[in-house]
Amino acid sequence: MLHTLGSTRTAFSVIKPVSLLRPTGVARFISLKPDFSRFKKTEQPPGYIVGTVNDAYRIPLVTYYEGSYHWTYERAIAITMVPLMMTPFVAGVEYPMIDAVFSSLVLFHCHCGFKSCIIDYIPERVYGFWHRAATRLLTLGSFVSLYGVYLIETEGNGLFDLLKNIWMA
Repeated sequence: MLHTLGSTRTAFSVIKPVSLLRPTGVARFISLKPDFSRFKKTEQPPGYIVGTVNDAYRIPLVTYYEGSYHWTYERAIAITMVPLMMTPFVAGVEYPMIDAVFSSLVLFHCHCGFKSCIIDYIPERVYGFWHRAATRLLTLGSFVSLYGVYLIETEGNGLFDLLKNIWMA
């Protein structure tokens, strides 16, 4: 039998107080209601003018992949692709190494171009999550395409032979 201590308290409530079973200061960690706040646009001041005229200019952090070197990489790749593209058609001989290098450079050139579009039209300071998602999706697509280039080079005769067959069809 259960002994009662007063009108509402039992012997078990003396042993295990109610405050230990349900702490009042602990927040609930699991919620069934989804939180979509991270998918929203970040509010920006008009014209993205932050601070006043008297505030010192903050120099942005240097990122070698996305800064001015990014433009240099793109130009170097574009200039390098011109002689590589003409070599098999002018020489009449298809070299597998030139074909593989050209295919990889075309892929990297496309990756850089789409990355520039993402940086320009989906800026991270405004879109946050969507910028990172688009960048990661582009990187995933580039790696899948690199695997496709590998398959074209190993199982087929390469990109130049594929283009020649399409052109002659």
